[in-house]
Amino acid sequence: MWAYAASGVLQGGIAVIRVSGPGALESLQRLSKPGAKVPKARYATLRTLIEPETDLELDQSLVLFFPGPKSFTGEDVVEIHCHGGIAIVTSVLEALGSCPGLRLAQRGEFTKRAFLNGNMDLLEAEALNDLIHAETRGQQKQAMQQMAGAHKKLYQRWRTDLVVCLAHVNAFIDYGDNDGIKEHTVMVPTREKVRSILKEMRSHLSDGRRGESIRSGLRCTLVGPPNAGKSSLLNVLAGRAAAIVSPVPGTTRDIVQVRLDVGALPILCVRVAVCCSVCCSVCCSACCNVCCTVFCECVSMVVLF
Repeated sequence: MWAYAASGVLQGGIAVIRVSGPGALESLQRLSKPGAKVPKARYATLRTLIEPETDLELDQSLVLFFPGPKSFTGEDVVEIHCHGGIAIVTSVLEALGSCPGLRLAQRGEFTKRAFLNGNMDLLEAEALNDLIHAETRGQQKQAMQQMAGAHKKLYQRWRTDLVVCLAHVNAFIDYGDNDGIKEHTVMVPTREKVRSILKEMRSHLSDGRRGESIRSGLRCTLVGPPNAGKSSLLNVLAGRAAAIVSPVPGTTRDIVQVRLDVGALPILCVRVAVCCSVCCSVCCSACCNVCCTVFCECVSMVVLF
């Protein structure tokens, strides 16, 4: 069993279709004209793709072959860079679907195969997911650092140091009395080392969840009495007319949400509907239901008027 996946069927200049599994190269040959040579590994080759059953030409594409295990998934991988027209991509996918044993890949399956084949660990898989969904430069930078092994190296060093400490403790328990090993020569340095590691771990975890804030972003809610300038402030922050501005009180009755990139930090700015003048006390009994609902959703920041 092997799988194929596409970069999408939206119209564009180029679309990339990837096939992974033991039959990847065979599927490429089925979509090639008879007598076509096997493409050289890791070299782009221009090839005319055909429909296997009718020999109808589908497209002229660049194809690449990555033999396993030195590929993204650790399996044989074929990439087809075809033109991005909807009809072309659809016809190539249908042609691949007619190959025996070939099926459409599930979401994230290529990364899953890379993990199962030892080409990627869980930290790298998480970093790849963060990189794909990055909306700001801060998220991109954090994901790239994690993919480069910034956290992995730190965790491996902690693990190695703890294993050494455990070995010293076990050695002292097993051979301390017989060999005349004094406790202060083994256990005291080991305790100091463990305390040092524990202190470093606590320091690493006491960053105010900065990494989580960069990954998930913050929520800022603008609340206040009518005509306090909430919509005007939201438009200034967004750099566009995101909310209606009017001198008539109560013009904006819906929740308006705008995604912002402030200092490479993603922020969801929410302008709530008009509430009464005592709304500045936030969750007071006089506050309207809409404002209370928005505020109670783990709001990170609140701007009061």
